[in-house]
Order: sequence, then structure tokens, then C-alpha cells
Amino acid sequence: MKGDMTRGNTSKLLVSFAVPMMLGNIFQQLYNTADSIIVGRFVGKEALAAVGVANPIMSLVIFFIVGICMGALVLMAQFFGADEKEKLKREVSTALVAGTIFTLFLSVMSIMLSKRVLILTGTPNNIIKDADIYLKIVFGGLIFSFIYNFYSSALRATGNSRTPVNFLVISAIINVVLDLIFIRVFHWGVAGAAIATVVAQAISAILCILYVYLKVPILHIERKELVVDKELLKTTINYSWVSAMQQTCLYIGKILVQGVVNSFGTDAIAAFSAVTRIEAFAIAPAGSIADAVTTYTAQNNGAGKKDRLKEGYRQGSIISATYSIFITSIIFFGGNLIMQFFVPETEVGVISIGVEYLKIMGLFYMLSALCNIFQGFFRGVGKPRITLIATLISISFRVIISYVLAPYFGMTSVAYGVIAGWMSMLCYEMIQFRSYLRKNMM
Repeated sequence: MKGDMTRGNTSKLLVSFAVPMMLGNIFQQLYNTADSIIVGRFVGKEALAAVGVANPIMSLVIFFIVGICMGALVLMAQFFGADEKEKLKREVSTALVAGTIFTLFLSVMSIMLSKRVLILTGTPNNIIKDADIYLKIVFGGLIFSFIYNFYSSALRATGNSRTPVNFLVISAIINVVLDLIFIRVFHWGVAGAAIATVVAQAISAILCILYVYLKVPILHIERKELVVDKELLKTTINYSWVSAMQQTCLYIGKILVQGVVNSFGTDAIAAFSAVTRIEAFAIAPAGSIADAVTTYTAQNNGAGKKDRLKEGYRQGSIISATYSIFITSIIFFGGNLIMQFFVPETEVGVISIGVEYLKIMGLFYMLSALCNIFQGFFRGVGKPRITLIATLISISFRVIISYVLAPYFGMTSVAYGVIAGWMSMLCYEMIQFRSYLRKNMM
């Protein structure tokens, strides 16, 4: 059966599944990174700072939606692995209807509250207007983000990680082109960047819908099949709310950390905006490997092949660790050059702050990669609460240490906080992993 990960060489399955997702994640980052680069180069560091301040707030909402889709993915993958096609279709219908209604509600609330949140995080007056405009436009297009992420999750649950990436590549290229047109030609500034992002997301969503309805009968829902199964809805919510809360806690922590950075002034905010984009690119491939582990684990768990679960974790860890060594060397030695993609070389203050941060963080990317593999494993076996607790522990260390050290180390205090968070998270996950193995596989 195409997309079946319950048989065959584990490392080959993970790599073949993860590589398209790596490309997808990289192009996903292009949405916001293109905004930051083009805004920073052609509008100014204040506009770059505005987009940077908006990013964690925007990500909080978007990744809440991603968390919901991740919960549905685990169930869909389990039904697919167990060859329960009827249940799979009912889950697709249930999650799609419920998710659409919730996303529309979330979109309205986010638009209403965006400026208030910016004020609460101490956003400087000179950038708050642009940041609010950016957020309101992006939040207006949330439904497109949900549709793409939902169908992308459904395709991945059935072992197809390539098709959503193809559509994402197309829309990411369109996003860059529209950024240049709206910002350089029409001079729409930050608003132009947000509009380009929404249009690109809409295109990726439409392409996913067309593909599923034309090529994937198992995920194609006829009107008569469009139902909400109450029992499946309860199970989906049970999985999804934990994943969504995990993403929410992560980005609430990032918003709180952004509050620390905001106190250091425009140069620090602009630098932090750039380094967060760079880091998103750096750690995205490791996240893709973790997502591959989730699907692999969920399918094998659904098929009752417990003996393959530990092998999936082991091979995923090896692949992630190898990648981390590679990306660490690039970030550590190339930080100065990479920062100049975001601001002109004359912005010495912004560049120096960013380079110092990147050199510290780059040495510890392997911790993040290993944490992600554990997260992927626990999501796959239906233990999302462990991933939520691990995230809460990590975020708590990140926020507390960032605030405590801020008066002494400036923006590098954030780096120390993130590293401490990864260390604490890894320790907790290792303990839980050993406990799971003892109870279920020995």
C-alpha cells in the first residue's frame, strides 16, 4: 500500500518521508523570511522590527491551528496504518468541519485583539502601527492557513509528504514575487508584505483541495459523507487540544521573551527578528525528521507493530544529530554574512547583536533536534500530554532565565534562556521515554 511505513527499512522510510517535508518547511519559512528580508532591505529597520514584533503573535495563532491539525494527523495515521478506511474518512470529515468553524472564530478574535497584545508586550510606539496592520491582514487569511495545514496533515498521515511540498514551493515563489511587487513597485510597505503572505497561503490551500478531490479518493469527502462524528470529535479534541496548547504555550513564551527584547531598542528588535528567521531555517529540517517519526510511529502503533517503534526513534535521532553538526558549522562561521541578507552592512549595530546571538545558539542546535525526535515519538504513540509538559518546562526556563539575565547580558540572555530550556526539556523527555519503554515494550 502506497505510503505504508509499517514495513521496510526504517532509516530509508524516514529519510524519504522527511526530505520533501524539509523542503516544505524551508519554503514555509520563506513566507515570513521573504517579508523580513525585503522589508528590511527596502523599507528600513523600523519596518523589519515591526514584522519581527508581529511574528511571535502571528505564530501563536497559526501554530495553534497547526497543533489542531497535528492531533488529527495522529488519528488519521493510526486509522490508515490499521487499514480502517471508513473511520479515516469520518475523521477527515469531522476534523475538517470542526476545524473550519473554530478557525473562523479565531480569526475574528485575533483581529480584534492584535493591537492590545502589541501594547501589552511593550512594543515601541514607532513600530506599533505597522505591526498591527501586518497582524490584522494575516489574521484575516487564517482560514487559508488552516485548509492547507489540514490537507497537508491528511496527506502526510497516508504517507504522502511530497505533494503538499510541491504546492508550498509554488506559493512561496509567488509570495516572494508579490513581496517585491507590492513593496518595491506599489510601495505598500508592511501591509504589502502581509497581503503577499495571505495570497500565497490561499494558493497553497486551493492546490491542496484540488489535488485531494481529483487524486486521493480515500481523503475525498462527498457531500453525503460530510458529517461530524461525536465520538471521533471527542477523541480528536483530546489529541488536538494538547497539541494546540503545546504550540500556544511555546509562542506565549516567545511573546514574553519578545517583551525582554523590546526593552533593548530598535536595533535589538531588528536583530532578533533576523536571527529568529535564520533559526527557523536552521532547525526546520530537524523538525521535519521529527514529523516523519510521528507518522512512522503512529502507523506502526496503529498496526500493532510495537517492535518497530524503538527503531524509529533511534534512526530519527541519528539522522537529526548528523544534520545538527552540519548546520552548526554554517551558522557559527557564516553568521555575519547571513545577517547581511536582512539589513545593509552599514547597520553595524544590528549585525553585531545578531552575530553574537547566533554564535552562542548555533553550538546547541543538537539539543533542539533531539528534543524534537522525542516529541515526534510521543505524538505518534498517542502521548501528547508528555510533549505538552516538556514544552511547559522548556518555556518556563526560557522566560525566567531571559528576564533574570537581561540586565547583565542584554539580548544574549535570551540565548542562554533557550539553551537552558532545551536542556531541561531533554532531561524530562529521556525519563519519560525510558518509562514508556519499560511499561510497553519489555
